[in-house]
Amino acid sequence: MDTQNCFHCGLDIIKEDEIIFDAKNFCCNGCKTVYEIFSLNDLTCYYDFEKSPGATPQDINGKYDFLDNESIVSKLLEFQENSTAIISLSIPHIHCSSCIWILENLQRLQKGISTSQVNFPEKRVRITFNPEVVSIKTIVYLLSSIGYEPYISLENYETGSNDVDRSLTYKLGVAFFCFGNIMLLSFPEYFEVKEFWLDQYRGFFRWLIFALALPSFFYSASGYYVSAYKSIKTKMLNIDIPIALGIVVMFVRSTFDIVMDYGSGFFDSLTGLIFFMLLGKMFQIKTYSFLSFERDFKSYFPIAITKINSDLSEESVAIYEVEKGDRLLIRNQELIPVDGILISEKAEIDYSFVTGEAIPITKQSGDKVFAGGKQIGKVIEMEVLHSVSQSYLTQLWSNDVFQKNVEQKHKTITDSISRYFTPILLLIAFAGFGYWIFIDANTAFNVFTAVLIVACPCALALTAPFTFGNVLRILGKQKFYLKNALVIEQLAKVDTIVFDKTGTITTNKKSNISYEGTVLSDENLLLVKNVLRASNHPLSRMLYDYLPIPILQSKSGNDTKKLKVDHFEEITGKGIQAQIFGHQIQIGSADFVEKIEEKNVQQTSVHIKINTVYYGKFIFNNQYREGLEVLFKNLSTKYQIKVLSGDNEGERAILKQLLPKGTEFIFNQKPEQKLEFIKNLQEQGKNVMMVGDGLNDAGALAQSNVGISISENVNVFSPACDAILDASEFQKLNYFLKLSKNAITTIKMSFGLSLLYNVVGLSFAITGNLLPLVAAIIMPLSTITIVSFVTVMSSYYARNK
Repeated sequence: MDTQNCFHCGLDIIKEDEIIFDAKNFCCNGCKTVYEIFSLNDLTCYYDFEKSPGATPQDINGKYDFLDNESIVSKLLEFQENSTAIISLSIPHIHCSSCIWILENLQRLQKGISTSQVNFPEKRVRITFNPEVVSIKTIVYLLSSIGYEPYISLENYETGSNDVDRSLTYKLGVAFFCFGNIMLLSFPEYFEVKEFWLDQYRGFFRWLIFALALPSFFYSASGYYVSAYKSIKTKMLNIDIPIALGIVVMFVRSTFDIVMDYGSGFFDSLTGLIFFMLLGKMFQIKTYSFLSFERDFKSYFPIAITKINSDLSEESVAIYEVEKGDRLLIRNQELIPVDGILISEKAEIDYSFVTGEAIPITKQSGDKVFAGGKQIGKVIEMEVLHSVSQSYLTQLWSNDVFQKNVEQKHKTITDSISRYFTPILLLIAFAGFGYWIFIDANTAFNVFTAVLIVACPCALALTAPFTFGNVLRILGKQKFYLKNALVIEQLAKVDTIVFDKTGTITTNKKSNISYEGTVLSDENLLLVKNVLRASNHPLSRMLYDYLPIPILQSKSGNDTKKLKVDHFEEITGKGIQAQIFGHQIQIGSADFVEKIEEKNVQQTSVHIKINTVYYGKFIFNNQYREGLEVLFKNLSTKYQIKVLSGDNEGERAILKQLLPKGTEFIFNQKPEQKLEFIKNLQEQGKNVMMVGDGLNDAGALAQSNVGISISENVNVFSPACDAILDASEFQKLNYFLKLSKNAITTIKMSFGLSLLYNVVGLSFAITGNLLPLVAAIIMPLSTITIVSFVTVMSSYYARNK
């Protein structure tokens, strides 16, 4: 009797429970309701992805009433600010493209949800929503109603622990047990010993071997059958198809041998094959997880934050050293790296990195401020609630909003090879079988199975990710942090390098500063010092460190070296205007402060104006970074070098003497002019790398093919950049570029090695000189060889400075 399947979930329908709606059959009210929801929201194309892709909705009335408790909800939220909240939920039912599609279209099902992003490998969905319109409880019930009930465990949210999938370990254990026992029982068969008791029980032992092979065949190898089935269903051939075919053919042939009493079959080879393939898969997963661990949790940003000690002194500390209860000072344009409580009276926080909304949010003293916000305006103080989450900062940095459209060349090579690999492999296997079947049936089956097993594109597929993963790790250890592996490819293509001057090729820590003008009183010096304290510009930081701290006593006897800034505004490329106790202070360029042209264009200077009175200017004789001359000399042999600066031409003569001939100097550039300059170079067909300090260069860094932000001692977060370089490693820039090129060379060499392995392996297999069991051992060995090769080569190139 024909059984009817549910249109939504695909399960068999019990006749008495059948529901017919819209000329479609459903197994229950839940599936019918989901279909109605999709129909009403014009989402029925969900069913085009895969036949019956949905899960059966469960009755969960009352199950999530705990989500009405605000204290519990606050633990689940990643972020909450006014009309924006973000939650990341674990969805175990995610399994295919249709799941991803529906979960990334939740905003069409529920008002109040703005975006939803699926992390398929981790089976999580990150939902941004308006808590004033929709609650978490409503979202959870919506997900459950369409068959994607989330898994919520407060213990996991608090401790960060996750359930580990041990199914592969169990399968490997079963395969090993079956393989070991079958090898033991098959031992007498190898020698064909004529002995009474062996002959008497030979049939029994053969059927015992058959029974032992069943768990390995049906359970341990099940992953290959499922993968092959899904691949055929989606009409995309993957490598698991020939593997599954080879296993099935060996099992059928071996069973036939036992039934017909031709011999014990190939069950020893079959179970050995499954065991060694699972062992190879385990090795790959362990290696991948190692690389993932290195990337997600150990790639610390080389940025620091200003910590206020108990004696009110300020020190710069690495952000991962910040602990709960610490007091931090956040300057203008600095990223808030941790959740905390605002101590200062008022603050303007820009959360566009987190929410995409560029409108600053006003916070009052005592309010909670979330990690990822950018402080705008005067300096603020906050108390830390949680230590820094490096993975959260990495997530912000890698946000899709800030990604560039880059060509994934090597990924495309791997994909194209894998796409054609399987049909070619099947063709060779059947051709070999067809040739040998007329000569020797045993050899024909051996050839067919060995060809299917030995020729594995895993080594090809692993080449690029393992090379890039190892290079990312090496670069990270040397304080050069890349946003992702594709940046390595872009670095290898660079032919033109553009450097910013102030804060990039000059150091913020050293400068010979002199003053021209009316002597500043202690009161005025204190005003200037407190305004500079809130700024992150390299010249501001140098001047702040240079100026003495005037100690003035108020009438009450309190120390007044820290003054409250009532208003603060930093205008990019011009200067700062601020207000303290009614005093108006302007610090910046001559044009900004006095509306006049700089008289001496041969100087880098910062002008001071207080309460409409112009006092004078601080003149900077910049200190260039150590190793700059050697670095530029080495770079000039392979790249076009350009220096692009917002300062005047005061340093041209020094730079011409210091840097190699042919270096182009462009001065007096505003941020928008820097961006246009990069764009013009790209229109000429240049692959441009921009090296800047991440402040005035954000536009140029974003426009360039590769943007590198130099980080010294401030927490300036520039998502526009592709890499962050610790200023102490600046002289190694040529080495990093060279290593990136060598990484591409390593990939090409390992591609050649993989192809050579496949050619040699297939030539042995097709001539009948390779047993399936040997092929199964060689297959994971090829993976180990490639991983070892790329690791050794990239490490060799890393040492070869």
